[in-house]
Amino acid sequence: MNKLSYLALGLSALTLTACNNANETASADEFSGPSRPECIAPAKPGGGFDLTCKLAQAGLRDTGILTDPMRVTYMPGGVGAVAYNKIVANDRSNEDAIVAFSTGSILNLSQGKFGKFTEKDVKWLAGVGTDYGAIAVNAESPIKDLAGLVAELKSNPKAVSFAAGGSVGGQDWMQTAILAKAVGVSPSDMTYVAMEGGGEAITAVMGNHVTVVSAGIAEIMPQATAGKLRVLAVFADERLGGSMADVPTAVEQGYDVTWPVVRGYYMGPDVSPAAYDWWKASFDKMLADPKFAELREQQELLPFSMTGEELEAYVYKRTGELRELSAEYGLVDAAAK
Repeated sequence: MNKLSYLALGLSALTLTACNNANETASADEFSGPSRPECIAPAKPGGGFDLTCKLAQAGLRDTGILTDPMRVTYMPGGVGAVAYNKIVANDRSNEDAIVAFSTGSILNLSQGKFGKFTEKDVKWLAGVGTDYGAIAVNAESPIKDLAGLVAELKSNPKAVSFAAGGSVGGQDWMQTAILAKAVGVSPSDMTYVAMEGGGEAITAVMGNHVTVVSAGIAEIMPQATAGKLRVLAVFADERLGGSMADVPTAVEQGYDVTWPVVRGYYMGPDVSPAAYDWWKASFDKMLADPKFAELREQQELLPFSMTGEELEAYVYKRTGELRELSAEYGLVDAAAK
């Protein structure tokens, strides 16, 4: 796995106004802001997409960029496929809506899970934060650490059930498959319970319906902090800070498994240049504001600031890398485009 680099973008010399400001400079392609700002979360409430949308909702409000409230719309289905297809096929020029994505979305695109559409069929807008994959058990589980889980897997892999948002081949499956392979267990021997979003998977492990939840650390930490989950490992290169400082990495426990998860937004392919530029400039301003940095930290996310063409290049490159990784696990033809 390539180590994720954190990039910061400086704020351009732009003066942005709220979406309903009547003093906006007029032009032939004028766009003064969304009339009904919306963030589409491609899953049920409670998971990483929900977190990503609410981060934009709070960030754009608290930094004064939006005065009209941004609504969050939940659109589960196909772990992002339904939302992607809606925007690309039926709502291509929606200038009010942004759609949440994560590394999992890019992974699904690399495997062709969004039908005929590819990573080149939307306008990539902004990446605003990153977290890492993690696995956790019920706080009352007899499995106390990663070594204990590995021992159970080696003894009887079918008896250890993993719940995660997404199907086999998705990012939450992938990080457990990489762990299994690292300890000499075939991923095909694992019991994997696919759910529609990380929120459902976390609920399942808290209800003792499954053994382990695989999700992003930012999704898991609220319940871990509340004493309901025990995090066995975070898939980061080194220990994270803040409330996650006590969470051990898989690497420090002897298992070379890392999985960074970027979170951000895209828009429809036919959004006007003026509208896209407004949203991009708005995210540039938000990302440079200390108020947003505080909000991001409160959500257990780490800095990742990338917009516009730079984000597009990152997504295209990452899609290629994940296509190769998927081919290694027999999930896709490496030559597929």
